[in-house]
Amino acid sequence: MANDPYSELGVPRGAGADDIRKAFRKLAKQLHPDKNPGDKAAEDRFKRVTGAFDILGDPEKKAKFDRGEIDADGRETSRGFGGGPGGGFQGNPFGAGQRGGFSSSFEGADFEDILGSMFGGGGRGGGARGGGPFNTRGGDVRAKLEIDLEEAIKGGPKRIAFSDGRTLDVTIPKGAFEGQVLRLKGQGQPGRAGAGDALVELAIRAHPLYRREGADLHMDLPITVPDAVLGAKVAAPTPEGAVTLTVPKGSSSGAILRLKGRGGSDPQTGRRGDLLARLMIVLPDGTDPELERFAETWRKDRPYTPRRKG
Repeated sequence: MANDPYSELGVPRGAGADDIRKAFRKLAKQLHPDKNPGDKAAEDRFKRVTGAFDILGDPEKKAKFDRGEIDADGRETSRGFGGGPGGGFQGNPFGAGQRGGFSSSFEGADFEDILGSMFGGGGRGGGARGGGPFNTRGGDVRAKLEIDLEEAIKGGPKRIAFSDGRTLDVTIPKGAFEGQVLRLKGQGQPGRAGAGDALVELAIRAHPLYRREGADLHMDLPITVPDAVLGAKVAAPTPEGAVTLTVPKGSSSGAILRLKGRGGSDPQTGRRGDLLARLMIVLPDGTDPELERFAETWRKDRPYTPRRKG
């Protein structure tokens, strides 16, 4: 059985939805397996934290847990015949000191209604009332879905295949982040009180061009020697398409140009990070006699050393 979800997330029982979400995002960022490769303890804690957020991040499940109707694993709890949290009778259900006669609390009710009350059923009215053993919700199922960086930023539809052969269409929210869990209501295991949910954890694939550092993205942007010397407007790729970037006159390799709000999403605030383009001066392929003559003249008449001394 899982530990208390409030303890796992480090929040008090009176914590609101925002505090719970912030605590989960902070822990998920610290414990995610991508940041702790080979650390089994961190991986196990990450799973427990995710499980805790599955309970407390869902208002309906949180309310049920607070009332003692489900345990920390999301399973329905049996309250026993007397309705106590530990199960079993709480005194004589037919009235203290009575032998076969009903207590005043059952006066006016027939036997079917009494059994419905005792076992968590709905009596003659039908339907489910409570979480007894005859009213069990199906279990949740879990899956992991890999998405591209562009899909995480833009959002959109995506199809996922489960181990039981089913395929489901999910909607990736705009600004999705690593480790985010999507809940698909009623897509879990079947049960008498309805199916459980499907919990889909998102994993963002490594990108061939962009490097992720928190909410910011980093990339190398090749430019020509004339662009660096004279300045220029060049096309720069971003996850949402190319934009025009101004290279200042006299730029050197390694200079960083920042594109505000063109990065990934911050899991704490939901805001977009920045895209940082590092300029890389690239020479043309092969030799260029004219460029070589210019370089020889420059080195003779205007010598300089870019490397720092000592």
